[in-house]
Amino acid sequence: MAWNDRELGMHRRITRRDFLDGVAISTAAILGSRGFGETAEYYPPTLTGMRGDHDDIYRVPHAIRDHRYWQNAGPASETGEVYDLVIVGGGISGLAAAYFYRKEHGNDRRILILDNHDDFGGHAKRNEFHQTGRKLLGYGGTFSIESPSPYSRVARGLMDELGIDVESSARVFDRNLYPELGLSPAVFFDREHFGKDVLVVEPVPESYSQPSPKRTADERWHIFFGAAPITEEAKRDLRRLYDDKKDYLPGLTSDEKKARLARMSYAAFLTDCVGTHPDVLKYLQARPYSLFGLGIDAVPAQDAWGLGFPGFQGMNLDPKPGKGQNHDAIRTEEGERYFYHFPDGNSSIARLLVRRLIPGAVAGRDAIDIVDAHTTYALLDSKESTTRIRLNSTVVRVEQKGISALNKEVEVTYVQRGGLQKVRGKQAILACWHVMIPYICTELPDEQKKALAFAVKVPLVYTNVVLKNWKAFQNLGVSAVYAPGSFHSEMNLDLPVSLGNYRCPRDPSSSIVVHMQKVPCHPGLPARAQHRAGRRELLETSFETFERNIRDQMARTLAAGGFNPGRDIAAITVNRWPHGYAYQYNSLWDPFWLEGNEGPCAVARKPFGQIAIANSDSGAYAYTDCAIDHGYRAVQDLMRST
Repeated sequence: MAWNDRELGMHRRITRRDFLDGVAISTAAILGSRGFGETAEYYPPTLTGMRGDHDDIYRVPHAIRDHRYWQNAGPASETGEVYDLVIVGGGISGLAAAYFYRKEHGNDRRILILDNHDDFGGHAKRNEFHQTGRKLLGYGGTFSIESPSPYSRVARGLMDELGIDVESSARVFDRNLYPELGLSPAVFFDREHFGKDVLVVEPVPESYSQPSPKRTADERWHIFFGAAPITEEAKRDLRRLYDDKKDYLPGLTSDEKKARLARMSYAAFLTDCVGTHPDVLKYLQARPYSLFGLGIDAVPAQDAWGLGFPGFQGMNLDPKPGKGQNHDAIRTEEGERYFYHFPDGNSSIARLLVRRLIPGAVAGRDAIDIVDAHTTYALLDSKESTTRIRLNSTVVRVEQKGISALNKEVEVTYVQRGGLQKVRGKQAILACWHVMIPYICTELPDEQKKALAFAVKVPLVYTNVVLKNWKAFQNLGVSAVYAPGSFHSEMNLDLPVSLGNYRCPRDPSSSIVVHMQKVPCHPGLPARAQHRAGRRELLETSFETFERNIRDQMARTLAAGGFNPGRDIAAITVNRWPHGYAYQYNSLWDPFWLEGNEGPCAVARKPFGQIAIANSDSGAYAYTDCAIDHGYRAVQDLMRST
């Protein structure tokens, strides 16, 4: 059935989208609103509507990029503030850099962290909901402590120092909750791409976090093929793709096969080598979205093999990585075991770091109570603190001053509430997006600017929808939905994690957070061109469009279970990230990576006088451990410069 806007619930006032969508979010505006529940306290985690990179943070950077900003900027006011270290970027890399700097130099060193967002944490964003009478948490960005490779000594050491017991994951994460309720992963075929709307059991569950009830493979395939709206030929091709042990590149050595696979997309492998029906490609297109922000048209076949995608079980490939294989596709047993998820994602890591840097700003004492802890934002930029975090502050210029290396200091100019301010630091760390650094630090060498500009961010959207109950999921026997043709390609019941006083929803009649993911791919373009096009798409999409598509997709997927979007949705937060993940190198598009040569990130992260560079862009690796490692490395770079 087709749902009109009223049936979808578009008329219901469940968000503050009129306040957030396209309107500057200043401290004064927030303190003057009543968008935070019972009080007017500045508390960004409870904001709903358009979050992530909201519109306001782009106005100044885009004006600088387009060479429009300085024409009317006027002079900057001298604050008179002098710090030992100024950090640009309050994400995990910047916060970790502050932590490591204090460890090296002492807690009395004065540090200022400037961030253009209205909250700290960068991509590790906390979404907090109270609309249904109980506190519910969602992750607005970075999902968990995990990496395909083992955490480094530095990153693992920081987790230990923050008191995070990664090994306790099995105790706090109830992996069996949904299976015991009879729920399992499913696939939603949409009528626009597959001819009709169909929800059917997932034949080969992919997710370690959403295990299935006990069913044999034959039973699952039988159910799937009985309902999936794909051709009979595609069904046969799909089953043989998963089951057959055929060598599709006969006569070649393992290394020769990997070299061929590194130079063809997984889609090309399925078409040219396996000979699958086009419906198979449509079905598998979105499988790599969450890792690369790309579909199978732009992911190398060698990486698909490393990730365990079907079609390679008869290829007799040596398990060691091939040349040009992406880090994500090189899995290790130790890396796979090192997993921990907070209910608000890695926002809890950011909050633990802030608690260490500014005692009193975040309540509590350990990595258990951090989930339920309240942050007092008024204390982040207190004069009494040696470390200060200044939000809503967009850095527009970073310059070294002084006549020699020995007496140089760094002058940092930023805009806050429309006014230019200037602070000074003995040293600085740029822990912000690499693509922005050439515009704000213009004295860098041209070669380094070019390398920094190469780090095109991967756009994506993490949407959290609060439901008043999840009976429809129970009625349909569904815990997670893969939707290869839909607006959001994934929809999952929140991971059932209970920590301290925070308890995960266990009763389908209670409220819950449903997490959805969208990656704006543009198949047919090279990877980085897809990311640029996707970024433009996200910037041009209004919250109203997001909301309508969210409601429509959930209605079409879940209506048979009794779901009504106008009745059952309590809140929507769209965490839009036009600049999202760090770009990871790809053997199809990056010859230097395939050939084993130095990547642009190695040139981009070089220190420049008293300025060092951090962020996960520095390692071209979109994981929290990378952000931590390069925060640490940046501090070491500054120590060597003195």
